[in-house]
Amino acid sequence: MASKRRPSRGSDAIVEPNMTPLIDVSLVLVVILMVATPLAFQSSIAINTASRAGKQAAEMARTERIELFVHADGTIGVNRLVVPREALGVTLKPLIEQSATRMVVVRCDDEVPHGAFVGVLDEAKSVGAARIAVVGS
Repeated sequence: MASKRRPSRGSDAIVEPNMTPLIDVSLVLVVILMVATPLAFQSSIAINTASRAGKQAAEMARTERIELFVHADGTIGVNRLVVPREALGVTLKPLIEQSATRMVVVRCDDEVPHGAFVGVLDEAKSVGAARIAVVGS
């Protein structure tokens, strides 16, 4: 009979890593990114870009529009009249009611907190502004 030899410990060991789990995880990440990428480019705020009709309407409404400027100190300019934040609704409501377009154009300083700016937009909408335009300074 032939003698049985025991194999040495290190000679038959598998030294390759198992690639199946690595490939599975990679494919799952690719699928997640494919699903999530379109969601990242969708905006929750509808913005109308300027068109030719919009530019013509803006030219006609330029004399009737109401301009707001939010200052860094918390005051607000309403058609070049400075009013405190608390009096914005009382000042703005009669102007909007008299305006045919009910359009409000809003600008602000760079130092104004985002929440204060959005508060002014909400106040303008709540007193009856039909259209609100945000213009860069």
